[in-house]
Amino acid sequence: MADAPGDLARLMAARFAGAVEAPAEAGPPAAEGLVHDLLGRSSVRRFRADPVPEPLMATLFAAAFSAPSKSDLQQASVVRLADPARRRAVADLVPQSPWVAGAPELLIFLADGRRFPRVAALSGRPFANDHLDAFFNATVDAAIVMTCFLLAAESVGLGGCPVSEVRDQASALADLLDLPDRVVPLAGLALGWPAEEAERRVKARLPLSLTVHTDRYDDGGLAAALARYDAATAAADPRPAARQRAVERFGVADRYGWSEDRTRQYATPARADFGQFVRAKGFYLD
Repeated sequence: MADAPGDLARLMAARFAGAVEAPAEAGPPAAEGLVHDLLGRSSVRRFRADPVPEPLMATLFAAAFSAPSKSDLQQASVVRLADPARRRAVADLVPQSPWVAGAPELLIFLADGRRFPRVAALSGRPFANDHLDAFFNATVDAAIVMTCFLLAAESVGLGGCPVSEVRDQASALADLLDLPDRVVPLAGLALGWPAEEAERRVKARLPLSLTVHTDRYDDGGLAAALARYDAATAAADPRPAARQRAVERFGVADRYGWSEDRTRQYATPARADFGQFVRAKGFYLD
């Protein structure tokens, strides 16, 4: 069955605030498949108490670690928090994400740059690429594995949300998880069966005119496209003063869209010590 053009148009309009039109001829197969799921996906932060069955978790890990890997180096790992006390300790490190404590599963995905240098040493060969690319490759591998895990989980009805806030307390987290040199946290992932009352709102993304370039990078249309996007995001999620960031510093905005929210967030330094942490873990960033 081919995609119904109306289904694609509806999904794409919701995801890109009406700024993207569905193609006249739908190419991918049924809108009930992965394309449909990606266009309509949203993060979940409210979960039922039901556990995720062990056989299912094993299957999801197997699916995730089937992901592409740079040069087949396989530089990703994950820590699954099973001990209640340790889970509570990790949850306490992310106070701005209180819903983490209620998730049936809490995973920490890791950029694992430790394993392959050990493999090289065991093989009696030098590890001659000890520079920024080593850290970059491990980080990208971990990100791809986490993405594949989340997509696999959502395909069976689970929901989740990545938690980058764990990097705010990278050293404390490393101590809690006994992370050795060259192993650093990428992000957490809270996972479980969505609660019935869990909000499933699709967040509009930047228009593809800003993110998809042909032949050369060109952001000449940024200001105009951003104005339309900000108007759409402000209308979709009106923010009264109580829900606006740093009002004491920036005041109350009449139209609080994506740019207003994100620039307020990043007007305050965060994780300025992360590079120092990564270097202390033995990575070279030159």
